[in-house]
Amino acid sequence: MSIEANQPNKKVTMSVLDQLKEVTTIVADTGDFEAIKEFKPTDATTNPSLILSAAKIEKYSKVIDQAVDYALENASTIEEQVAEAADQLFVLFGHEILKVIPGRVSTEVDARLSFDRDASIKKAIKFIEAYEALGIKKDRILIKLASTWEGIEAARILESEHGIHCNLTLLFSFAQAVACAEAKVTLISPFVGRILDWYKKNNPSVTYAGPTDPGVISVTNIYNYYKKFDYKTTVMGASFRNVGEIRELAGCDLLTISPALLKELDSSNEKISIKLTPESAKDSKLARISMNEQVFRWMLNEDQMATEKLSEGIRNFAADSVKLENLLREKIEARK
Repeated sequence: MSIEANQPNKKVTMSVLDQLKEVTTIVADTGDFEAIKEFKPTDATTNPSLILSAAKIEKYSKVIDQAVDYALENASTIEEQVAEAADQLFVLFGHEILKVIPGRVSTEVDARLSFDRDASIKKAIKFIEAYEALGIKKDRILIKLASTWEGIEAARILESEHGIHCNLTLLFSFAQAVACAEAKVTLISPFVGRILDWYKKNNPSVTYAGPTDPGVISVTNIYNYYKKFDYKTTVMGASFRNVGEIRELAGCDLLTISPALLKELDSSNEKISIKLTPESAKDSKLARISMNEQVFRWMLNEDQMATEKLSEGIRNFAADSVKLENLLREKIEARK
């Protein structure tokens, strides 16, 4: 069904981005809050890589300085100061982003804690307390955690015992998605583009596009499974490589999109069709899975793509966290 068909008396002159906003919540995938202002998304997401990129932009030097000031006042050793500055920087960027969006911002727990349930919970609570100190209520924050078994269990506890909403990221497999739904997390972020990357690398002779894109297929199956079995967890497609992937997921609960692709969507008036609906999901042939830790680990192990991309994603985010800490270390040492 096209947007035009959904509104028969309204001629479609809207941009693709505006059409998408009518059926999907649009989220900006960036730490650049100036870019966020331009496209007026509902929500925004950040991660260590995005914050690292934004931290290198001169116009955000004042935010870096604020984080360093906080660390110098609240920690004694250099290692403690670097850690405090990094945590505070994530919160300060989130705080600035929340000034220009009506919805929520996602703030990511350190990827190096991906296999430590209790440390992830502790870090999440610290982030929420830091936001609250700035006057931001926790219902405007999504805590991002890697979709490892430990990360999902941390989210289960944060949601049920602390009322902290979670966004499970680095999600590449059906097993991860089912486990997240069973844990009653608020939202998941399946990575469309990174799935495509893996298939293109491993099958270079195959052309993947439109509905045959493996990342699109993955998110479509997850969406249909959630809606068919009435899970409350919402699906936010992420990590897009092209606007074709985004168009194929029109109707998904949320889509988080980089500024470059937001600009491309905003510059086109081509009509789009709604691809995902709760009604069509009910007709899918998916069978319900009984999930536990053993099933999760086996299904993930059997999915080569998901296993490799999850591991790679954790390593890359961890590496960017170290780079960010080194940047902050230089700033702190320059003050002494």
